[in-house]
Amino acid sequence: MQIQKSFKGQSPYGKLYLVATPIGNLEDMTFRAIQTLKEVDWIAAEDTRNTGLLLKHFDISTKQISFHEHNAKEKIPDLIGFLKAGQSIAQVSDAGLPSISDPGHDLVKAAIEEDIAVVTVPGASAGISALIASGLAPQPHIFYGFLPRKSGQQKQFFESKKKIILRPRFSMNLHIVWLIP
Repeated sequence: MQIQKSFKGQSPYGKLYLVATPIGNLEDMTFRAIQTLKEVDWIAAEDTRNTGLLLKHFDISTKQISFHEHNAKEKIPDLIGFLKAGQSIAQVSDAGLPSISDPGHDLVKAAIEEDIAVVTVPGASAGISALIASGLAPQPHIFYGFLPRKSGQQKQFFESKKKIILRPRFSMNLHIVWLIP
């Protein structure tokens, strides 16, 4: 395991910021998130149209780069190149925390492999927000992310989890899966 050294020492590289965005109410945006988006050189956005509305609301003029599941493989080397050139990037998803159910995880892995600092700017989290408002006991819980869209893939997903869920140690946990309407 490689140890992440985000806040230790100086680096000639830029930083990769993982910035949480509001889930539905723009006023849930944190001061630190707004400041980070204003100060970085680039914003890697899941959907530049959605992020554009957020940036306009907070009068942020930072340039955006489209970064989503369909272009991640080609964009990651470019983004790492910017970071190694000393430029900083904020990655955002359409709502909530990046890298949960988008290609941000691959970008984070690539940055860590290159000794580039990765900094989280916390904020809204749909899964945790739903959990604490559900009335269900929040601990312990296991979060799986989004359920696949196709029924065959959904069946395969649940089959793969059956062995884990049926283990006595895990059967008492709350298991969370998101559905996309």
